[in-house]
Amino acid sequence: MTMKRPLYLHRTITRHGRVAWYFWRGRGHKKIRINGEYGTVEFNNSYASALAGTTVIEPEKAKETPETLAWLIARYRETSAWSELSIATRRQRENIFKRVLAVSGQREYKSIKRADIVAVRDRKRHTASAANNFINTMKKMFEWALDAGLLNVNPAADVKSVKRPRTGGFKQWTLDEIEQFEARWPVGTRERLALAILLYTGLRRGDAARLGRQHIKNGIIELRTEKTGTPVVIPVLGSLQRIIDATPINGLTLICRHDGNAMVKEGFGNWFKKACKAAGVPGSAHGLRKAGAARAAEEGATVNQLNAIYGWTGTRMASLYTEKADRAKMAREFMEKLENK
Repeated sequence: MTMKRPLYLHRTITRHGRVAWYFWRGRGHKKIRINGEYGTVEFNNSYASALAGTTVIEPEKAKETPETLAWLIARYRETSAWSELSIATRRQRENIFKRVLAVSGQREYKSIKRADIVAVRDRKRHTASAANNFINTMKKMFEWALDAGLLNVNPAADVKSVKRPRTGGFKQWTLDEIEQFEARWPVGTRERLALAILLYTGLRRGDAARLGRQHIKNGIIELRTEKTGTPVVIPVLGSLQRIIDATPINGLTLICRHDGNAMVKEGFGNWFKKACKAAGVPGSAHGLRKAGAARAAEEGATVNQLNAIYGWTGTRMASLYTEKADRAKMAREFMEKLENK
């Protein structure tokens, strides 16, 4: 059976008779050469980085002197431990490695100590997510190096994460805010379609940005999440289907740029924030995901049902919503009893 060629991947023959592969989104976009032989780890990493909108750190540009940190990072990126990560995680770690290489790429990797990891963490402590992403990235790379026999000690193994401030995370949308957004962006606009997808599917912004007709069959959305690779199965509600049907869509992707090309996660998030600002609401894409989960729990969705819709595993995340819904329900029932006495 012939395998379908990955999105935006083009094959050419050079003047020397060799096969070359390029990532190209179309007119107005730069062609990106894909490194390695088709199907290899190097090729897949290069394609994933191009699709994610990041730049691959080329081995020759990283000055891979053996025993340096640049050399170790390059070797790590050739492993299954790297290729098995989601595109979103690889993109995040590419950005971290880029900054690490700029400062310490030529340092001998065996000379890196726990104190070095702690020092970088402390410089980033005011942004907990940045500090913790750095720690986790270095921890996983050195863990691989330890297993490969390249190190005797993982210098990041016991470095503690930065505690996140108790802010409650992204603001959950209220019903009034949803209605205000809908009033500003009527059915038929891309903005209204984005709202509906985020609200009625619970997809993260990266998955909402790549959602297309190919993921919908017989009224069911099926895809693997970008962040964790978890398969999700979501029924297309009538409200969502009506908005999809009423919105002009070019190609497969439901929400695309004006030039017809798909958005990357960050671009989608920034574009949606501008739509929120225009509507006068302080919301975000993730805040709609929280509103959808809360609404589903209030309607009686179980932990397993929430996991299936939102791509969560275990019980922690889903339980936050079901427990809150249960408390609200019990409070209402108690107040009704008092009222009827």
